[in-house]
Amino acid sequence: MQETWRWFGPKDTVSLEQVRQAGATGVVTALDHVPTGEAWPAADIGERKRLIEEAGLTWSVVESVPLHNDIKTRSGAYRRYIDNYQQSIRNLGNAGIHCVCYNFMPVVDWTRTNLNYELPNTAQALRFEMTDFAAYDLFVLERDGSKDSYADDVVARATERFNTMSAEARAALEKNIIAGLPGGEGSYDHDGIRTAIERFSKLGNDRYRANLIAFLEEIIPVAEEAGVVMAIHPDDPPFSLFGLPRVVSTADDARALLEAVPSPSNGLTMCAGSYGARGDNDLVAMIREFHDRIHFVHLRNIKREDDGSFYESDHLDGDNDIVGIVNALLDEEEQRQGLPPGRCRIPMRPDHGHALGEEKSDERVRPGYSFAGRMKGLAELRGVIHALEAVRR
Repeated sequence: MQETWRWFGPKDTVSLEQVRQAGATGVVTALDHVPTGEAWPAADIGERKRLIEEAGLTWSVVESVPLHNDIKTRSGAYRRYIDNYQQSIRNLGNAGIHCVCYNFMPVVDWTRTNLNYELPNTAQALRFEMTDFAAYDLFVLERDGSKDSYADDVVARATERFNTMSAEARAALEKNIIAGLPGGEGSYDHDGIRTAIERFSKLGNDRYRANLIAFLEEIIPVAEEAGVVMAIHPDDPPFSLFGLPRVVSTADDARALLEAVPSPSNGLTMCAGSYGARGDNDLVAMIREFHDRIHFVHLRNIKREDDGSFYESDHLDGDNDIVGIVNALLDEEEQRQGLPPGRCRIPMRPDHGHALGEEKSDERVRPGYSFAGRMKGLAELRGVIHALEAVRR
């Protein structure tokens, strides 16, 4: 697999020089300065590509070209935003950038309740705590019907938890959940998220999935012409939040999308951490089934709890079979020999990383995107890949 690194542009605390020193050869980045819904200018794409290539690296994957909410709801100015999205795909293809990761999550992007969860070794990890999330939904947001979204024991724990929270703790929890995380598509305030939830909750899973398929039917033909593959990222977490629809959470969800638009350009981002947060997702089986439609891979590990809570563990120490996952991906790469350059190797990045050492107290470091933590994860994954490749020889 091609080792890649998520880079947030020239203002990132991690430099391209450091990316290269970590051993990655590919960069995963986006034009975050372009407002969601607007077309990415060819000149801006070219400038970002120039910076990456001058550092001796390749712009391997776009993560992400975000979708405007009007596209997701197929309302308002969605037609204009789809036209803009098509133009962005054309501009990327013309620049020689051929893989786009995107997601279709409603309202909130990837969501955690604790960005600094302390592990036994004092490293800090990202955590989703169901009790805290329910406490926010029930008693801070006070969403209508929220009690129906949780089991009675979760409601009881959330009530107790909320009653022991200080005002500062409640504010911090809200910020973690709705203020927008790295790689997300914006942020909300307290009133804004209530309005957005109401807008999306009316759709339901079936209509929301139909909106995604309609989007793909309009985008994939353009992607095919531009030589671009689209790789949808799963829901994170892969279950409903705030009673909202979730349509990219399971193998059945992925199968439905791939069958609805049966084009090689319509593919998946195999995010082990997102799909793996559900115990009923067999990641190795999913890779075997969807093998040729996997265009991008996020490798990270998690420790699951019975109520849906989880935290991001060391890359090789969690509930996901990372060795089996990598082995299945290497099997797929062997089948891709002879494909055009850039298609025979699957781009992979170490997804998230623990905050270690001085980075724990550095407020400039994006949660989950420390340099040392991701470099540690990449080194561990590289060791797995090399060991498996040695066995194959």
